[in-house]
Amino acid sequence: MKRIVEIVPARPGWYARWQLTPDATRCYPVSLWALLEEADGTGREVVGMDCIGQWPGGDDNEMGGEFVRYLYHTPDSGQPEDVEPPHSGELRDDGPRLQPMTAP
Repeated sequence: MKRIVEIVPARPGWYARWQLTPDATRCYPVSLWALLEEADGTGREVVGMDCIGQWPGGDDNEMGGEFVRYLYHTPDSGQPEDVEPPHSGELRDDGPRLQPMTAP
């Protein structure tokens, strides 16, 4: 099992591209980057979570979608042609949620 070492917000312009069918892809803006580490402290990797809560290897990703790559578009160059902004119906309605914590 991997553990999260660090989480940082993604800067505007980062997207995760997913292959939905052989002829169709979809990009979602990346919301955050997470540094993951193997339980024994050996291997590390960075993964991005997109704005609808998907990440490479996630169990709750869109059915049939396969992660392709991350891409960056400078904010002044516009969005990728296959970008899909999240609709309220696409946002997760279950699963873990970040909750505010009070200081002890």
